[in-house]
Amino acid sequence: MSIGGATYDLFVRTDKQLVHECKEVRSLALPLGEKVQVKEVIETCGGGASNTAVGLARLGCSAGFCGVIGSDQWGEKLLENLKSEGVDVECATVVENEVSSFSIILSSGGGERVILYTPGTNTHLHDANFGKETASAVDWVVLNHIQEGSCVIQDDLIDILAAEGNPRFTWNPGGCQIDAGITEPNNRKLLAHTDLLLLNKEEAMRFLQADSPEQAIRTAVEIGTKNICVTDGKNGTIASDGKQLFSCSILNTETVDTTGAGDAFDTGMTWALLTGKDLPTALKAGTINAASVVGAIGAQAGLLTDSEIHRKLQSVDLDVAARPL
Repeated sequence: MSIGGATYDLFVRTDKQLVHECKEVRSLALPLGEKVQVKEVIETCGGGASNTAVGLARLGCSAGFCGVIGSDQWGEKLLENLKSEGVDVECATVVENEVSSFSIILSSGGGERVILYTPGTNTHLHDANFGKETASAVDWVVLNHIQEGSCVIQDDLIDILAAEGNPRFTWNPGGCQIDAGITEPNNRKLLAHTDLLLLNKEEAMRFLQADSPEQAIRTAVEIGTKNICVTDGKNGTIASDGKQLFSCSILNTETVDTTGAGDAFDTGMTWALLTGKDLPTALKAGTINAASVVGAIGAQAGLLTDSEIHRKLQSVDLDVAARPL
């Protein structure tokens, strides 16, 4: 079960180079009063839980989505997309007279982008519409970024994960959880039941109150997290199973659009661990899946199938180095 948001994405792409460099800040600049020709407009489905649910379904898992969408035109397309990908939508809540989460993604010639969005119905995920019974019965729960008001479901998740015969758990904390950090009691309890924690470098150091990614990993391990992975863009990823520290480089592929790369990475890693593979193989699977996604427009177009990822795991030259934690 993937818990979190679903978002309808509208990509507005231009060939014009709009990236502006100013000291250490890079921004996408639109000149006032100027007409900027649009190369293409593409409509796709996205959102963290939608992406991981679709990704896991393509990899051969029996995947379900738990989140809230509106009954508007975007919500209908989001629901139709999930169903067409074979995702179970029993735990999807459809609300009337509300706007589904929607984003406009402005993309320039080099693949850089700025996302304008409204969280819409994603803010309405609460304990009242969270599929607790279904979550208790699955093999694995994936918690994606959630809105601040949705953090109330953490109590239910802790109960589920602490129970006998509990599902395994992937966690990609969102902004409100990261800001609260490990001093927040529920965050600390969730970490103790987490089988796979996924954060980028900045998030890891802030969330785990550490001065380096390595220190963040050690802190998570001390709390009880079984596997933790920290991504660092072009520098690749580091991960640990509590005993060793693994490093994995990225794949040098053409980047068309980076939207959904993190979700694809999370999906590949979760799939690998779910199917009994070790952490180094999971790192490879996540890296390969993410590289495929950045080669296409949208968060889901490049998500690999089961046969594709198996083939790439055999053929792609991707080394994972190990050293003591």
